[in-house]
Amino acid sequence: MARVRRLILLLVLFLWVVAGCRGPRYNAEDQPSTEPTPSVGPASPSGFPAPSEPVVEPAEPASPHLTVPSPWVVVADWARVNRLPNPLRVSQGEQPVFELRSERGAFQFQIGTQQARFEGMSLLLGFEPCVFGGEPCLHALDVERNLAPLMLAPPFNPSRYRLLVIDPGHGGGNTGTRSAQGDLEKDYTLDWALRLRPLLEAAGWTVVLTRTNDTELTLLERVALADAAGADLFISLHFNASGAGNHQAGLETYCLTPQGMPSSLTRGFEDDPNIEYPNNTFDTENLQLAVRIHQALLAVNGGEDRGVRRARFMGVLRGQDRPAVLVEGGFLSNPQEAARIADPGFRQELAEALAAAFVADADQTGSPR
Repeated sequence: MARVRRLILLLVLFLWVVAGCRGPRYNAEDQPSTEPTPSVGPASPSGFPAPSEPVVEPAEPASPHLTVPSPWVVVADWARVNRLPNPLRVSQGEQPVFELRSERGAFQFQIGTQQARFEGMSLLLGFEPCVFGGEPCLHALDVERNLAPLMLAPPFNPSRYRLLVIDPGHGGGNTGTRSAQGDLEKDYTLDWALRLRPLLEAAGWTVVLTRTNDTELTLLERVALADAAGADLFISLHFNASGAGNHQAGLETYCLTPQGMPSSLTRGFEDDPNIEYPNNTFDTENLQLAVRIHQALLAVNGGEDRGVRRARFMGVLRGQDRPAVLVEGGFLSNPQEAARIADPGFRQELAEALAAAFVADADQTGSPR
């Protein structure tokens, strides 16, 4: 009996030592982080490591016995189901960055922050990624409304569409914001649209402008005009302003927030995630169009990449029965950016870049549009 007791004690001691040597794969809690995101490598405009940083190691597939609370999704499991490579960890630290690749491109996300990247450009997730059981997880809505449209769905193909409505924001008594130089947003948006129209028409598009002069239109009138024209796509042109000083700069592109997801921007308006608007029918196309436009404009914007974002309060988007995007082409409240926007040559560059986003890729149609 004494020998049996000694064997049992030795077995218990062995199991205790083994258990004590095991730990989570990352030094992170198995709950979404609410702490500020620390630096995770060389800085870049989006806060991620520099693109030249090498991949560190793959994230192993989750255990088949690992269960995560709804509505979270283990990214490695989602990748395996969709026949994609395992996600790669591209930075160390308590809130590492992971990269997932498909033939559509590279998608990066960071534990504890909504900031993500697709093909080097910035976009905002609806929810902060987190870790459960040592595995990086995304919210199911981010998987469905952000990851799948960019990584799995056929890419946006302009050749499927023919009629484009361009909406120069503001007009008439609705002047929009005033630039640091004293100019009005409504004048710049109209000039941008008038420069854009002939470029698109030369590429084979039928183009309708919601206004061609200093006319004031309601948001509902702009949506109704697109309906009457039978528009395939709708793009609203704006310039931005900050109420918190003049340091903010850069490009933002908006599409409607999917049902169930919080918005990136509310501006004090109610943001009810339970409401589904007509334009939510086009959630996938909205995101793909916004990404395509944002990537094209980044080539000439020259400012900070503030990313593709979601908003629910924008009435000019939510009533649209077609893919629709709103572009904020720069901050008029920023003196340096306002001076650049005031240059007609720069506004021509913006028009040319935006027009290029609507030219079909040769690999989609066999020949450029």
